[in-house]
Amino acid sequence: MTRIHGNTRVLVVVGHPVAHSLSPAMHNAAYAVLGLDAVYVAVDAEPSALPHLLRGFEAVGMCGNVTLPHKIQAANLLFRKTDIATTLEAVNTFWSDGNRLVGDNTDVAGVLDALDHLDAAGPWLVAGTGGSARAVAAAGRDTSVTVLVQSRDPRRASEFVTWARRIGVDALEDDGRQIATAINATPLGLHPDEPLPIANERLHGCKVALDLVYAPGETQWCHALRARGMRVADGRLVLVGQGLRAFHRFFPNVDPPREVMRAAVEQALSR
Repeated sequence: MTRIHGNTRVLVVVGHPVAHSLSPAMHNAAYAVLGLDAVYVAVDAEPSALPHLLRGFEAVGMCGNVTLPHKIQAANLLFRKTDIATTLEAVNTFWSDGNRLVGDNTDVAGVLDALDHLDAAGPWLVAGTGGSARAVAAAGRDTSVTVLVQSRDPRRASEFVTWARRIGVDALEDDGRQIATAINATPLGLHPDEPLPIANERLHGCKVALDLVYAPGETQWCHALRARGMRVADGRLVLVGQGLRAFHRFFPNVDPPREVMRAAVEQALSR
């Protein structure tokens, strides 16, 4: 990492919780190999603090990311957004343009990268209805697949499907049909004693699974599904994919070092 001094540029990722985030390791590795005078840090903030943080970041021209559970709230707080962030009503990346912050959603590109790596087919079943699930829905729209939606709250599933169909997604509440790809877009998996995001009996015939959560040694869900012979990846693929695109927002004239960022994520998860 570059030696920090008074002129060092500070970038952030804001979440709650956020101590598990690998974004600092990934971005700081990129800054170091490129010789950029910058440092990327994690900020743990409850939702009630987010408006104050964003106004402060705007005042000093800071850039960064937001993660769970702030993506939808951030979209409602920022003055300007890219088209995709406006469509999804969810932001995970922000930067300064003049004296205002601009929001983008690079999660869609990260999800598409990961699913392409897994050679995922449709229909997809997504568990969750938050900002990450919105990125999955948009990825489904871009690849013309049917997206089934599952939530512990049936009302939220219904509302999510209504929203997704409004933006052009072939979305339905989960009706039990056979799926080809299962996607966890909930926070479940950060702790080993949590329930599985999608019940095993729902995955009969399913070939591919993507867990947007990542953890050292992968999540329990990933281990269980790999043991069933499925093609599986966790959120590290999405993290690198979205991180590359966020880097372009932070440093528009610099090419991000993909392999360095990927290796930093792998190293951090092996500790």
